[in-house]
Amino acid sequence: MGFKATLKGAVFAGMMVAFGAGAAAAQACEETQFSSKTGEIYLKAEQAAMTEKNFAGAAQAMSQLKSMELNCYEEGAVLKLSAYINIERGDRQAAVRDLLTALEKGYIPQKDAAGTYYNIAQIYLQDENVDKALEYMKKWQQAGGKPDRQQKWQLAVLYQRVDDFKTAIKWAEEVKSDDGSKNYKQEVYDLLIYLYNQVDDKAKLASILEEVLVRNPTERKYWDAIAGNYYAANEERKAFEVQKAMYLAGLLTKEDEIMRVVNFYNRFNAPYHAAQILEKEMNAGRVSKNLDHLELLANLYQVAREHEKAIPVIRQAADAGGGGAMYERLGRSYADLQEWEETENALQKALQMGGLKDRGTAWVMIGQSRYERGDRSGAREAFGNAGNRAGRSWIQFMNSEEATASALVCFEVQAAYLNVENEAKICKRLAVLGEDNVPENCKTVPERLKAAQEKFEATPECKAQAT
Repeated sequence: MGFKATLKGAVFAGMMVAFGAGAAAAQACEETQFSSKTGEIYLKAEQAAMTEKNFAGAAQAMSQLKSMELNCYEEGAVLKLSAYINIERGDRQAAVRDLLTALEKGYIPQKDAAGTYYNIAQIYLQDENVDKALEYMKKWQQAGGKPDRQQKWQLAVLYQRVDDFKTAIKWAEEVKSDDGSKNYKQEVYDLLIYLYNQVDDKAKLASILEEVLVRNPTERKYWDAIAGNYYAANEERKAFEVQKAMYLAGLLTKEDEIMRVVNFYNRFNAPYHAAQILEKEMNAGRVSKNLDHLELLANLYQVAREHEKAIPVIRQAADAGGGGAMYERLGRSYADLQEWEETENALQKALQMGGLKDRGTAWVMIGQSRYERGDRSGAREAFGNAGNRAGRSWIQFMNSEEATASALVCFEVQAAYLNVENEAKICKRLAVLGEDNVPENCKTVPERLKAAQEKFEATPECKAQAT
């Protein structure tokens, strides 16, 4: 945040430079009054300056007086009135010379010296002569001057202008303390923000920025300053919280600002919130709906496992020029949702459009989609087209799966045959008991045994095992 304090606004209001008649005589001067001739001319000059505001006429009278032989009392009074007239006429350097001469010759009592130094400082302030103004402000303090609130503000500004930031901070903090919490002055806070930034006092800078934000919650520059302070301190999480608050307050409306918030959400593990903001701002037209942003939005939804939300975005990205690679992503998203027909359609289009880094993987996913839909021959064809380890693994798995199924069929037929065969053996042993004592089921054993044997011999799976 930049800051340039102005001296014009710091000049002491209503500077008292009325050095007219009645000014105290120096201790070394024993004269106490004007002579009649010089007194008449002096009164004429004083009336022209003080009453008539005829400074040109007053200056002529002063020139006449200065050409005369004056006693010490008269010379002191003339110098002081001359300084006042020169200030009013805009000849500030002449006014300074008058006042310095009066000081050097002792025409200004010691008790009034501090005030004179202060007046000289104000004259230099009006001329924007920073170094001289500061020099005489120091002399004023050395002579016993006690700064009030306005004079402390002048000192803060002057020290800031000569790049003595630590001393400027001292005076600015005193001004803030004098003002108190109820008498808030924005220029004081702005100066302190600038000074704390210059001396890299991050703790005080953060504290005063928070004070300012309480009073100016919609003032963008203070939010930016706080975020910048956190960035400089490598406290990205805090910077993110500030950026988030700015966004929620409606202060961020430009595309790059909104994208910064989106990226922050993503970086701090909140992809779903990042996606929501990005989609909302694209729909509102504040963020362009280009391929990069659509692809980012799709990524965010996919990372957040919101595949149903990702799919329409991926479609838009594909239509916006994403090519085969984007349709491949669309196929993956459908696969995550186990929508197998849509999976194959998207991947077939991806293969047709080209631009895929790995066509084999796309064929594997097509094979899987066919497998899940019960198209085993189609799945084998797709896995074969893949021509990679994954495709071969799938074919081996299907072979093993089919061999297991075949063995299970044969096992069931063979088990049924063996059960009837065992039953026949038992019935044969029971035949010695007499026909009337043989169980009813034994009467049908020969027919059932024959049927089971024929079924076993006719089952293809059992034949394959036999060979």
